[in-house]
Amino acid sequence: MILEANDVRKTYANGFTALDGASLRLEDGEILALLGPNGAGKTTFISTICGLVEPSSGSITVGGFDIKRDYRAARKMIGLVPQEINLEPFEKVISTVRHSRGLFGLPRDDAKVEQVLRDLSLWDKRNNQTKELSGGMKRRVLIAKALVHEPQILFLDEPSAGVDVELRRDMWEVVARLKERGVTIVLTTHYIEEAEAIADRVAVIHKGRILLTESKDSLMQRMGQKTLSIDIHETLSAVPEALAEFNLSLGAEGQTLVYSYDTQAKHTGITRLLTQLAAAGLSLKDITTRNSTLEEIFVDLLQQEDAT
Repeated sequence: MILEANDVRKTYANGFTALDGASLRLEDGEILALLGPNGAGKTTFISTICGLVEPSSGSITVGGFDIKRDYRAARKMIGLVPQEINLEPFEKVISTVRHSRGLFGLPRDDAKVEQVLRDLSLWDKRNNQTKELSGGMKRRVLIAKALVHEPQILFLDEPSAGVDVELRRDMWEVVARLKERGVTIVLTTHYIEEAEAIADRVAVIHKGRILLTESKDSLMQRMGQKTLSIDIHETLSAVPEALAEFNLSLGAEGQTLVYSYDTQAKHTGITRLLTQLAAAGLSLKDITTRNSTLEEIFVDLLQQEDAT
């Protein structure tokens, strides 16, 4: 177990509660997507684990080291890529990355620095001052700084915010290689399709609480739905009364009926729907199906939580 956070709470002096008993456990070498709306507590939770924010109560260990009692040992295991770009503007890229390694008491290793810079397509910019770089390039430098001391757990807080498609692709390639080496990765992102593509597990945080932590595949199977789009030759202005029991929606200029169903149910109702369709005098043109996306499941989950 690389990370254990138990009942972590953070209440500020003004009475605002940013974390309300958040708990999380991470295994070595997994990729976890921490999802939540703005203000849910994602950045506060990460900052607390990394020792940047003092928790009001609760316990956190990283690699078995308590973040309070064994701060240096715990922090050495962590790499953090923050949302904010905060770099010394006149420092050269190679120097700022090399300096970050030294901050953790590691010996100089030019080969390691070069490898990290090459992985992030920064080697050609190594002698540039950071103020000369684009926003996307500066974010690459932040990632390089987080990786150069070879952490065992890497936090990426909104790493795709304001960056180009090329950097995103490079970054996920680096993440894949880190996972192969056993590094645990935690990312927060607004690009939920990216989380769907690369995460092993998903944790959803809302109002400072972790609502669930679950395998991405099992979550999508458990909470996802499938939609059946039925294209017909006729043009409808409304769903026929004879098909009202199926709770269909009408789309595509009145020539498509959309049916949502649970793939885990004993009976999907599709056979009866098609029979009723023919009985209603509608002629079938085509049928397509699609699964719920992780983003749709995420939105539904938050709506359910807010409704309770």
